[in-house]
Amino acid sequence: MTTMKTNSTRDIGYQGEERAARFLEEKGFKIIAKNYTIRGGEVDIIAKDKESLVFVEVKMRIGNKYGSALESITPWKIKALLKSALFYIQKINWGEKPYRIDLVTIDYSEVGAKPEIALVKNITF
Repeated sequence: MTTMKTNSTRDIGYQGEERAARFLEEKGFKIIAKNYTIRGGEVDIIAKDKESLVFVEVKMRIGNKYGSALESITPWKIKALLKSALFYIQKINWGEKPYRIDLVTIDYSEVGAKPEIALVKNITF
């Protein structure tokens, strides 16, 4: 059984991002960066999946009082992710090569329970 320490929201977010990075690596992704921040946006994880550059948002929920992790992603958040992704693509001269925005959801039924982790590829609204 996996346990999760109850700390600040930022600590919990960091733990979720680390779990998501391990999950992605198990699926063959190569992690390039974590917590890439620009003015007006942040990307939790930047990775490569084969030839595609992938910008990953991580959403985690403990319990379902406020809905699932999947339900917490908003069109505004996707727009902010896209802005950050396009900035990064320009910065590294990625050109016309493929890229996408993915979502990793981590849902705990309760603190200390084993989480349900899922990958949603190419999220859009």
